[in-house]
Amino acid sequence: MPTSPYAFIDELAALRRDLHAHPELAFQETRTADIVARELERYGLEVHRGLAKTGVVGVLKAGDSPRMIGLRADMDALPLTELNEFPHHSKQPGKMHACGHDGHTAMLLGAARHLAAQPDFDGTVVFIFQPAEEAEGGAAVMIEDGLFEQFPVEAVFGLHNWPGIPVGQMAVMPGPIMAGTCGFEIEVRGHGCHAAMPQQGVDAIVTAAQLVQALQTVVSRNLHPCDAAVVSVTQIHAGHAWNVIPESVLLRGTIRSFKAEVQETVERAIERLCSGIAAANGAQIRSLFDHRYPPTVNSAAEARLCQEVAQDVFGAANVLADELPSMGAEDFAYMLREKPGCYVWLGNGPGTGGCTLHNPHYDFNDALLPLGITYWSTLVKRLLPRAG
Repeated sequence: MPTSPYAFIDELAALRRDLHAHPELAFQETRTADIVARELERYGLEVHRGLAKTGVVGVLKAGDSPRMIGLRADMDALPLTELNEFPHHSKQPGKMHACGHDGHTAMLLGAARHLAAQPDFDGTVVFIFQPAEEAEGGAAVMIEDGLFEQFPVEAVFGLHNWPGIPVGQMAVMPGPIMAGTCGFEIEVRGHGCHAAMPQQGVDAIVTAAQLVQALQTVVSRNLHPCDAAVVSVTQIHAGHAWNVIPESVLLRGTIRSFKAEVQETVERAIERLCSGIAAANGAQIRSLFDHRYPPTVNSAAEARLCQEVAQDVFGAANVLADELPSMGAEDFAYMLREKPGCYVWLGNGPGTGGCTLHNPHYDFNDALLPLGITYWSTLVKRLLPRAG
């Protein structure tokens, strides 16, 4: 671990590894929340619990300014079996911190500890420890439960580790940086029959195969070339016997885009393909769309500020924009729909040996802990400067 100005880094790394060894899924982060609340209270922060069931909020005030900002970390793990063998590997079968939320939690705790010990800022910092980022929309639930009514921050900021970006570098830019996500389900219904007598039925598998191929033209032939989107079929379910053409086929997949109008165009194109291919084959096709996270969009002023802070912390040459955006999705998007703010990526080092997000060999790089603390602390002092 690199030399750190924070005397508690070894202690914080041990806490991070303890969280890694005891992962908890969405809205089940009771042990994690207990640890977070205990630590915040130990640092002298005002602690609030109960938002989105397991959410924890710490409040730290210094000086007389009425200004208030929010910093957010996510706490939940993934339903994934870990394949690492180091001592702090997951002790919970089928659960794993494969996205680094253990590290995000530890870094924000470290920032709270440092700022509580050296409160050289003027205003209030709200430390938001959010449950259920992975596919369950914990950010939206915290907001629905009154997060921003109870803590009326003027802006909110988030951070994610990013494998493939070297340690000591940060990626940040204004505008859309992560995509909105929409799940889709398509049922192709034909007429089942004996596999040796296909003329007696309507082949749902052949119809579905045509549709899967046709879906690959949705983006390339319906969108402006400068607009980005992804349509991926990720599941095909049909049949149970070698000699039966099944009655129906179920397709599932995902749509990713950065603009609401692009999402609308993609959905209408899918519906047209379903209608046309159904008619051509004498089948019936039903499509459903499940809108999930909206795009994550950084506000311009806050993104510029974060770029300046990152340049101060890492050096101008280590602040990147060409790594962004990503078609991955992030529920911090809900907070950015309510408040101005910025979401950044902090380099986690080479994504080698399976150390990539959502991989069973992933582990958060503890060398990031002092870097994340320095970024958070510098951001607070820039946004809430003390007079003189």
